[in-house]
Amino acid sequence: MAERAAERLAMHVAMAQALASEETAAAIAAAARDLAARFDAGGTLLIFGNGGSAADAQHLAAEFTGRYMIDRAPLPALALADNTAAVTAIANDYGFDRVFARQVHAFGNGDGAAIALSTSGTSENVLEGLRAARELGLLTIGVTGDGGAERMRPLCHHLLTIPAVPTPQIQEGTMLVLHTICELVEHSLFGE
Repeated sequence: MAERAAERLAMHVAMAQALASEETAAAIAAAARDLAARFDAGGTLLIFGNGGSAADAQHLAAEFTGRYMIDRAPLPALALADNTAAVTAIANDYGFDRVFARQVHAFGNGDGAAIALSTSGTSENVLEGLRAARELGLLTIGVTGDGGAERMRPLCHHLLTIPAVPTPQIQEGTMLVLHTICELVEHSLFGE
């Protein structure tokens, strides 16, 4: 069991080292800079994904509306999977593919931003949410695994790809990227 644990931890370290490239750091910084500008203009951040990605969206929304590392004013961020009644009503009436797009149309505006999370990059409801965000003029940021870039890239102003294939590793890398974005946004808007 200890050997398997060591292998698993080594996989995480390898993924994190691959993620820590200059190119990825620059891409994360660019996404954070543009997101900070949207917050500074009064925009709201809409975050969405399925399953573990929905939980990551909730986590990130809490970091922005509460605080991450700096005691500061709250930033407006919503995780779109939070409202179970809306998700189930939209899924029932319009289809599951529309659960995020309908909410993006309800809450999004041209000053805002959307972060779409999909380990596979192929979740149709996430792609539809991105399409809706682009239609409304929102800044779009996507986070996906190695295999997900092809379908998400044309819908994202910034696409951050986690250098991993197994879903748990993509999720771990996603949270590292999201925490880094949050930290950069905080420092950009509120300083040390």
